[in-house]
Amino acid sequence: METVSLGVPEPILDVLPADSDDTRADMQEAVAGWERRLNDAIESADSEEEAVSYVVDGVERMEDRLERYDSFVPELRAWGQSPIYAIAWRNLYAELLGQLYDHDELARALDRERNQRLVEDGIRLRDT
Repeated sequence: METVSLGVPEPILDVLPADSDDTRADMQEAVAGWERRLNDAIESADSEEEAVSYVVDGVERMEDRLERYDSFVPELRAWGQSPIYAIAWRNLYAELLGQLYDHDELARALDRERNQRLVEDGIRLRDT
């Protein structure tokens, strides 16, 4: 399996307030960390299935973080706070997920692994 390349899209950085240099650096560091961990797992995996499993674990963690930041948005608005940072982080995780799925071979493998996990967890089409 090929390694993945991830980056922080400029539009996400552009929506941040002008004095958000620390947040920009944090985002770039976070993305570099994700890329490094995923690629380390891909390179050290004994099989493609093992590598895909690790990437799916990462995808699920990214989805959890996306949902967490998304839940902050209405709460911040309710308290009269600007949700711009929560929105930016939520959008960053959505973009990272999109970037992973832009790798055609990886996208097919991720879908296959996620479907297999659903079946292993006992969820069947007839149960829905």
